[in-house]
Amino acid sequence: MDAEATPLLPILAREIRADGPIGLDRYMALCLGHPLHGYYATRDPFGRGGDFVTAPEISQMFGELIGAWAAALLPMMSAVAPGQWPCLVELGPGRGTLMADALRALRAAGATFDLHLVETSPVLRRIQAERLAGAAPAFHDSVASLPDAPLLVIANEFFDALPARQFVRTDRGWCERRVGLTAEGDALAFGLDPEPDPHLTAQAPEGAVLTLPSQGLSIMRDLGRRLVAKGGAVLVIDYGGDRPGFGDTFQAVTGHRFADPLSRPGEADLTLHVDFGALARAARAEGMAAHGPVTQRDFLLALGLAARAERLKAHATPDQARAIEAAALRLTDPDPRGMGALFKVLCASHPALSPLPALPPPA
Repeated sequence: MDAEATPLLPILAREIRADGPIGLDRYMALCLGHPLHGYYATRDPFGRGGDFVTAPEISQMFGELIGAWAAALLPMMSAVAPGQWPCLVELGPGRGTLMADALRALRAAGATFDLHLVETSPVLRRIQAERLAGAAPAFHDSVASLPDAPLLVIANEFFDALPARQFVRTDRGWCERRVGLTAEGDALAFGLDPEPDPHLTAQAPEGAVLTLPSQGLSIMRDLGRRLVAKGGAVLVIDYGGDRPGFGDTFQAVTGHRFADPLSRPGEADLTLHVDFGALARAARAEGMAAHGPVTQRDFLLALGLAARAERLKAHATPDQARAIEAAALRLTDPDPRGMGALFKVLCASHPALSPLPALPPPA
């Protein structure tokens, strides 16, 4: 292997030599989730000392507002499913920062629930268990083992890291994108299936890239069936678009910089922009109501971010006040590449849960 070899690269190479080039979904699954050498299995990637910073790490205000939103929904859920004990669920809780901040708001509101966390990383589970020990969270490897109960699900920057398939439009049709080996056999390279997929008929110019987020849609459908039967909602906050289109958003991030997604497998975060329109359609197909998406800026401002920032600044030093203001601006930055515009918020809920705070009526 070349100078960019990682512990996962020989494993990938053996599989490719044995079975042929692998799909992008398989590549992402191994790079992010391999039990020994996967990205999330071996590190805490969050914060300034990690590879990227998420909204909860920017300011406590983000998690507190999500907690206030959840506190408003829990009584509505009780009305839909009277006598049933609700569960608060977070998918991919990171360091537990969002939930730790949300719990303060929930406790202040007197909310009652059981806490469940869906997390596959043993490193992050240990951090979450310590940080959230007072809430006695139950851990799950997937949504499949969540309780058969009303669920209020929070998914912040969860769907973007789920494995997905990609196809490229050629003169022959839509050919699946594959990860194989270079001619020398010492590095990874992208390629295409020689035969097109007969089931894909979308019209697009040659070279267009189509992403099929099959795992994300499967999870949304699973949650949809559960929530229609038992009541509840799932709040999705992530970066992506709300209109169908073609384009390659597959990217790798390490050390707060973009990187070649094939150069150091297992040592960089791999993500794709979330197709919010597809998630909404999957939810509606199971009988859910889909609210949004709206921009993160509109959602947080509607929840009272500006007022919360002013209350915090009133008891802060000048330096702290400037930091609070900078964080609020970063979370709501309206620039197309800023968090306020790039990140969207979608809620899929039981149809009887309406209206929802800070979100439009279902489309």
